[in-house]
Formats: sequence, C-alpha cells, structure tokens
Amino acid sequence: MRKFKNLSRNDKLFYILIITILTAFFLIVLYPCIFVVSASFSSGTAVQSGKVVLFPVDFSLEGYKTVFNTKNVWIGFGNSLFYTVVGTIINIVMTMTAAYCLSRDDLPGRNIIMLLFTFTMFFGGGLIPTYMVVQNLGLLNTRWALLIPGAIGVYNLIVARTFIINTIPRELLEASQIDGCSDIMYYLSVVLPLSKAIIAVLVLFYGVAHWNAYFNAMIYLHDKAIYPLTLFMREILMSSQIDPSTVSDPELQARLADMVGVIKYSLIMVSMIPVLLIYPFVQKYFVKGVMIGSVKG
Repeated sequence: MRKFKNLSRNDKLFYILIITILTAFFLIVLYPCIFVVSASFSSGTAVQSGKVVLFPVDFSLEGYKTVFNTKNVWIGFGNSLFYTVVGTIINIVMTMTAAYCLSRDDLPGRNIIMLLFTFTMFFGGGLIPTYMVVQNLGLLNTRWALLIPGAIGVYNLIVARTFIINTIPRELLEASQIDGCSDIMYYLSVVLPLSKAIIAVLVLFYGVAHWNAYFNAMIYLHDKAIYPLTLFMREILMSSQIDPSTVSDPELQARLADMVGVIKYSLIMVSMIPVLLIYPFVQKYFVKGVMIGSVKG
C-alpha cells in the first residue's frame, strides 16, 4: 500500500484498471466452478427449475449416491485410474530417457533426431493413417491403444531436454566417468534425482491429459469393459440420463427422472476430484520446472 501511494496518478489509474479487469476475468472463470459444486449438492427439482444460482438449494447428496451406485461409473473410474497411472509411468520413462540422450553432446546425429521429433509437432499423417497404424499393430480395442501411440509428447520432451542441459552441469558426467560410472548408472543415480522438479511437472501434464482423454478412446475402443470414465461421462451427458439397469439401489432407480441435472454435475465433480487431490503435491515444483525447462538451451 505504501508503494501504491507513492505512484503517480496515471500509474494508479493503470493499476486499478488492470486489477479490475483481472478480477472480472477471475470471477467469470470462478462462477461456473462454484455453480457446478452448488448444483451437485442440490436437489434434482431445484436444479431442473433453475433455482440454483450461487449456493446449494435443498441440500442433498442424492446425486453422489446415484453416481456411486452406478456400475459403469466405477468401471470407468478404475479404467481411467489404470490409464493415468500406467500411461504416466510409460510417458515419464520414455520422455526422460529420450531427453537425457538428446541432451548429450556426444550422441551421434543428435540434431537430426531432434529435428525429426520437432517435425511431428507441425506435420502429421492425420486420423485415418493413425487409425490404420493402430489397427495393423494389433492395438485396436485394447488398453495399449491409449498408452503406446502417445508415449512421448514432443513439447514435454523439449522442455525436459532443456531442463537437463541448463540444470545438470557437464562436470558431473565427467566426474562420474572418472569414477567408473556407466552411462546408465549416471542417468539413474545422478540425472533422475536432480530432475525431480521437471518430473513433477511432466507427471502433472501427462496425468491430467490421460485422465481427461476421451477422443482416442472413442476412436479405438469398442468394448465398454475398457472404457475410461470420460467416455461413460460423455454418454451420460449427451443422453441426459443414466441407464437404470446399471444402478444398484432400487430406490434410486425410481427417482432417476427427477435427478438428471444434479447427476451431471455430481459426475463432473467426481471426475475432477483426483486431479484436485494430486495438484497440491506437485504445485511447488510446477513453476520452477516450467520456467527452467522453458529457457532456450
């Protein structure tokens, strides 16, 4: 406040204008989130009649009871958890290994390999050739169709490579070689422990992408037993109803017609919970990893 008082009149007007605009944008983004939370804790009648504006109306947990008593939701939740955990592990292993190799000056053809990686960011074969590749590899309608094709994100690879180049001194490699350490041991015992910040960022990027992914699943999967939660969510949101046969509680089956709206918002909240739980643990690494990894090496 003392610094603000010492500013000129024009500077004060500028800061007030910027703060007002940013506050307005913040409220525009915040309100839908508050509305979803409030609607998920309201009664179905209140949601359908449009009574929910800011706070819950006729507080109720019926929406969550219906969601958690729906078999497809649990199947999708388990599948999404599998895709997120296994897929993120594959992504981290592949990305960090490739980034380390491409960060080494003594890698033959390093610039050409990096150019080929970068080329894929601007040019791709398209949906049909990609579908044919997945089909010919025998991955169609299998879990691997969502894990293997996107094993390395080129943007994340570039960020991780830049992080290793700018953060880990080459003198560490020379010292380890003098001590007789192999390249693999140096990567496992030196590079990875010193790359916790960028690994945390990559876990967040890849994990959220896997959790929210639905397009590839919609294209490559046909068996509902391996559908992720997002596909079941899409079906429910588009059809505006839950199949009564998938609800285990008979009383809830009879009330489904009056709970269409609240079920949608409850399902959205359930799908958001894992990301909201993970984010606080990687937040402290997020800014550091992105800023260091974004500096041109």
